[in-house]
Amino acid sequence: MNMKSCLKYPHALSLGLGVACGLLAVSASAQIDMTDVKNIAASRVAAMDILGGDYGLNGGSYNSENNAKHNVQLKSSKFGGMGDVGDPSPLGDTGIAWQPRLQGSMGYLTTRKSFTDPSTPINGDINEFDTFAIQFGGGARFWFNDHLSLAPTIMGMYGHTSDSYTANSAFAQGNYTALKNAGVIDWNVDTWTVRPAGQLAYVFTWRRTIFTLTSDGTYFHTESFTSSNPNFSINGDSEMWQNKIDVDVPLGVQIFNHELRTGGYFSRSDFFGDLNTGLNTDHLYEVHGRVVLDFLGQLWKCQWIGVGYSYLWGSNFNGISYGLDVAFQF
Repeated sequence: MNMKSCLKYPHALSLGLGVACGLLAVSASAQIDMTDVKNIAASRVAAMDILGGDYGLNGGSYNSENNAKHNVQLKSSKFGGMGDVGDPSPLGDTGIAWQPRLQGSMGYLTTRKSFTDPSTPINGDINEFDTFAIQFGGGARFWFNDHLSLAPTIMGMYGHTSDSYTANSAFAQGNYTALKNAGVIDWNVDTWTVRPAGQLAYVFTWRRTIFTLTSDGTYFHTESFTSSNPNFSINGDSEMWQNKIDVDVPLGVQIFNHELRTGGYFSRSDFFGDLNTGLNTDHLYEVHGRVVLDFLGQLWKCQWIGVGYSYLWGSNFNGISYGLDVAFQF
């Protein structure tokens, strides 16, 4: 089993997350379309569950390009991994081999959004989110030959998000009770998510360098099962399509009796549904580099340990991500 795990350390995020951003749709008479605002809030929660708990998305530090009038900070840490167990076994007389696959992840996010646009009635208000999410599941990888494989999987995810709104503006203070009763602000919600996915992979080796091309299609359906406010609930769908090329390069250099390896990957992730709405972008590019030491056969079940660094950019923001890069082999 080759399982890759990464720990993402706390960072600051300047994305347009926050329920109260929907309050910008205030009419001249200071009326709010509660349905639109709660729909925006539901999309944010579904997106934060995925951002916080799904191993396919990195935590990191991002800068928004279209929210200069709002100050948003998000601290995120994430640990996750996936891997194929054992060696491929023949699947009858089909000529196809297979092996079990396990996947899991967990993460915690804290978001703080300060509204600093004097042209809006909520100028001076602060919206905070705390999100915890954990997921686990698996499936199988089917090898059609030594290079091409398909891995269908299914996972379940639990998420908990709480919202806290500090009303400093005259508008929010005057409408605070109505906003809270309507389920727009100051609530907490528990959600479940089902995550079916499929990965098509092609692996080939040139000398000792390993190239891996993957294409992952993932669907997320998220619903709330408990909420502190009966007027606030979640029922939404998201899709993600990620294409990646990974290169692993053994350098033939020994450090402390371990071979030094380098490599990395380039990927593009396209977002649809609540992920698109909640993250305020329809795609994300990532360039990742790593430097690791090979521990295969020298440390129990560990293939390599090192550090990794990513630069990410999308249609509305860019950022960085860094942390431990660890691979296990079972």
